[in-house]
Amino acid sequence: MIRRAKISEIPDILTITQACAKKMQENGIFQWNEHYPSRLAFEKDIERNELFVIEESHVIQGTIVISTLMDEEYKPIKWLTPNGNSTYIHRLSVHPELQGKGLAQEMMDFAENYSRKNNFESVRLDTFSLNKRNQRFYEQRGYQKLGDIYFPKQSQHPFHCYELVL
Repeated sequence: MIRRAKISEIPDILTITQACAKKMQENGIFQWNEHYPSRLAFEKDIERNELFVIEESHVIQGTIVISTLMDEEYKPIKWLTPNGNSTYIHRLSVHPELQGKGLAQEMMDFAENYSRKNNFESVRLDTFSLNKRNQRFYEQRGYQKLGDIYFPKQSQHPFHCYELVL
């Protein structure tokens, strides 16, 4: 089941994202670290009703943020659709022990359907340039790679921006 997250669930959510960060780092992917994702980011996501969790038997298995806010870093990108009517996916995570079971696909299906139902023109996101698995995941879903941005607190390497026109 996918539903909105509760503030009381942030410790469980951070456990998942920290486990994801550790697994990525073990694989040479330094996408997430001690600065990101943060408790404060998740608190703001919950305040805006934009953080969702996937759970089974009351156990949170992963997270996804479906936002309408465009980060400053995204402004230089030449998007396929005009700014102002897109959703932005952030902090997609599935606990490493549960990866490979289709949970990320389920959350992306949810986000894309949510965006369609609410009459958004597109879904936008970024993924780390060294995370080839994520790039294949989004490209197989029909997302187009458009350009690169940088998050210096996360990595010296760029993040690729993608967009799916609905």
